[in-house]
Amino acid sequence: MHTLINAEQDLPVKINFTAANANDMTFLKEINLDPGSFIVFDKGYVDYEQYQRLSTQKVFFVTRQRKRASYTLVSSSPILEKSRELGVLNDQIIVLGTRTHAKKIKLKARMVTFFDKQKERTFEFLTNNFELPAIQIADLYKKRWQIEILFKRVKQNFPLKYFLGDNVNAIKIQIWCAFIADLLLKLVQMQLKKKWAFSNLSSIIRLHLMSYINLFTFLNNPDKLSSARTTNQLVIGGLDVGSRN
Repeated sequence: MHTLINAEQDLPVKINFTAANANDMTFLKEINLDPGSFIVFDKGYVDYEQYQRLSTQKVFFVTRQRKRASYTLVSSSPILEKSRELGVLNDQIIVLGTRTHAKKIKLKARMVTFFDKQKERTFEFLTNNFELPAIQIADLYKKRWQIEILFKRVKQNFPLKYFLGDNVNAIKIQIWCAFIADLLLKLVQMQLKKKWAFSNLSSIIRLHLMSYINLFTFLNNPDKLSSARTTNQLVIGGLDVGSRN
């Protein structure tokens, strides 16, 4: 399942299903963003032709440089002491080169080498943005972890360990239902005044699915369940079933 999320909203904006052996790069071809946008993705989506397309559309990308990649070093920028203390080792301008079946691609890019002190690993980040400080390029890539948190959240809170059907359509329906539920719960979480952990929110709503209460009143003050009852009409599937006090 290939997923694009909005980093600010922490919500999926595009989801594609493919076979497990399908190449990840096909998903990148389907993404079109507004000029000035940033897209962050891992090195599984290496496609210089798409990098070139994003640059032409004035969309900035941040990704990992793959090992043994072919490139030509053009220049290196001096690293300030403060940036070096934060982990920036190199800030270089390179030209990426590859040959496709149709043409030869040469793409100017920026490669930031960063040492993560916590993980004790060195990373090479690739971007077409030449203006941001090098440390911000490294920080932007960290936002990619949101996609992993999304998958973890969905797997932990919704029944996806076992599938109810074994055909493609049944599997897709179950996954779509899980993501629709995740979206609805996320929207509820964002509108509540009381702070709820997503897992706790998911559990409490699951317990009260059949309770006739005002959801937001209850969740903002769960200790006063009796005051959360509503006189509004309850509508299910377009059928008005009356009102309750």
